[in-house]
Amino acid sequence: MITLKNYIEYQKEAVVSKEILKTENGTITIFAFDVGQGLSEHTTPLNAFVQIIEGQADIVIDKVLHIVAEGQAIEFPANKPHSLKATKPFKMVLTMIK
Repeated sequence: MITLKNYIEYQKEAVVSKEILKTENGTITIFAFDVGQGLSEHTTPLNAFVQIIEGQADIVIDKVLHIVAEGQAIEFPANKPHSLKATKPFKMVLTMIK
């Protein structure tokens, strides 16, 4: 058993990730983003589900801004452009499903 918030630590001016589970049907990865860090716009052929477990993130999906905070979650539909930015440090769990 793990406590998700404590499973990964922030690193100054960096994005840190650890894969928790990988199967033929998808992955679960935990991330820690320092303030100002993010992922530039991209797409993926898989559906994704993001759960914010600490802090808050600006998430843009198909040109629509979503401010997602601790305890909230959002879906990234397959093949839709999306990006993330840390307006304050945040941690998230990313589940990708085939």
